[in-house]
Amino acid sequence: MRTITQLIRFGYEQALSCLFPVVIFAALALTQFISLPILPRYDWLLLICLLMQWYMLRSGLETRDELKVITLFHLIGLALELFKVHMGSWSYPEDGYSKFFGVPLYSGFMYASVASYLCQAWRRLKVVLVKWPPLFIVVPLSSSIYLNFFTHHFWIDVRWWLGGLVIIVFWKSWATYEVGGTRYRMPLALSFILIGFFIWIAENIATFFGAWEYPNQTEAWSLVHLGKVSSWLLLVIVSFLIVATLKQVKGKTPTKIEVNKSL
Repeated sequence: MRTITQLIRFGYEQALSCLFPVVIFAALALTQFISLPILPRYDWLLLICLLMQWYMLRSGLETRDELKVITLFHLIGLALELFKVHMGSWSYPEDGYSKFFGVPLYSGFMYASVASYLCQAWRRLKVVLVKWPPLFIVVPLSSSIYLNFFTHHFWIDVRWWLGGLVIIVFWKSWATYEVGGTRYRMPLALSFILIGFFIWIAENIATFFGAWEYPNQTEAWSLVHLGKVSSWLLLVIVSFLIVATLKQVKGKTPTKIEVNKSL
């Protein structure tokens, strides 16, 4: 009975942490099936994201420090979007006043929503890192993963080498979290995989609602290739490493705590 109760508590905290992504999905669904007046769809999505961001800060659901992290991810995401759209990896076929070099500005919020989830879950579940690698390893590793999203178009794709390096670096690292007063722990590598897989599911939902199009979805929607999980996995790793590094720099990330149970 307690296990079920704990799972419900964990699910509730996860749902609250996913508030920003849920609003984005709801906006995508709404604007896909209902034609809103005055502005093109992409511009309405941008306004909805901006209003949601304002509400979360105003209501206290998000702190100013978390807003800074989310803004950083927005810029990182836009830079990646501009490059990938230019290279033809995917496209945004609809019109919009807020499109910049073929990329609607709302797209940055899809990356920011990942950072929002990480920040929210980190705070709500009181995440603590155990045996976190030093900054001189974490920073170059996250930078290399991000740069590979660009360089693999012109050079060899080293994502699998980077993935193997992540496993080696974080082999002994754990993330502990609290649910109902009890602390649990999970290997960091496993948490990366789980988050990356669920983002792949979210990507399928997003493309179904026309958030963007891959070349094979131009004529009709189809399931995003399972191989994309590896891309999202690496992006999640970058996101997690950036959030953890920023928290460590600000002195807000404990690195050791007693763990009562393991999941």
